[in-house]
Amino acid sequence: MVEVRYFAAAADAAGVVEESLPSVATVGALRSVLIDRYGDAMARVLASGSFLVDGVVSRDDSRALGLRVDVLPPFAGG
Repeated sequence: MVEVRYFAAAADAAGVVEESLPSVATVGALRSVLIDRYGDAMARVLASGSFLVDGVVSRDDSRALGLRVDVLPPFAGG
């Protein structure tokens, strides 16, 4: 299992702030699972958002997953 936490728009798209999902191997595989599960709203968040995999930001779909993944929306500001 992988613990997935959602923040801001990602939480809105998922309708939850945290859940455990069956383990998948990569960021890309998780991206596909989340889009299949939560549809267009999540796809929009993930198009410009990022994943924090065990504390390290990743936008690389081939990156291996760890035990915890945070789904982060794009951030505004400078």
